Amino acid sequence: MSKQKLALFKFNVVLIFVFAVSLWALQWAGVLAQGNDIAVITSPTSNDVVQGTVQITGSADHPAFQFFVVDIAPEPNPADVWSTIGATHNTPVTNGLLETWDTTQFPDGSYTIRLRVVRLDGNYSEIFARQVVISNAQPIPTDTPESRETPTPTVTPTALPPTPTIVIDQPVVDTPTPRPVPTSAPLEDPDDNETLIPTVTGFSMTPLVDACLYGGGIMLGVFLLFGFLGALRLFIQGFIDRIKRRK
Repeated sequence: MSKQKLALFKFNVVLIFVFAVSLWALQWAGVLAQGNDIAVITSPTSNDVVQGTVQITGSADHPAFQFFVVDIAPEPNPADVWSTIGATHNTPVTNGLLETWDTTQFPDGSYTIRLRVVRLDGNYSEIFARQVVISNAQPIPTDTPESRETPTPTVTPTALPPTPTIVIDQPVVDTPTPRPVPTSAPLEDPDDNETLIPTVTGFSMTPLVDACLYGGGIMLGVFLLFGFLGALRLFIQGFIDRIKRRK
């Protein structure tokens, strides 16, 4: 076999290998794309108080599902040490029972529940329910119904009959009508008809008023005349100044 044929054969082998790997990768990607990663704890939830035997419910599934496990740890857990509840489950669960938890095997206190879903490639998804309190020594507090106040009946006072009014009739006494007393007419004073203020006759204000108006008219005319002459002087002076400036 010549070198060219050997090189072509090797190239074809490598090409077939790359094609096979690519096809396998595409198939694996299609499997992963068929579903979503599901890890859910529906009960108990964070801050719940439990006692006795408790059913842990939820969902644990994945397109590349391998197994899931439920763990528990007391709070706080700085060393990240977990205890498995029950066993490892190889079957996915959707909205069902994940594990049964006997809380009497643990002291009372606050715990964290962890659900871990492991995939075929070794990676995993997990969800937590934190501050779940075990209280077996004391009963779980229940809501006390609110006490309703009994309404106090209202006492309506009974209306009393009206008090009778006593009317006393007073005797009518005739009042005598007074008789008019004749009065005498006042005497006339002879001095009442005399006028004490002397009357001045023969004097008229018309000439005085006419004189004042005439004098005021003359003064106004003189004032207007001087004003006109002053304005005329300023006009002539300004006109002369303009002529000088042009020269």
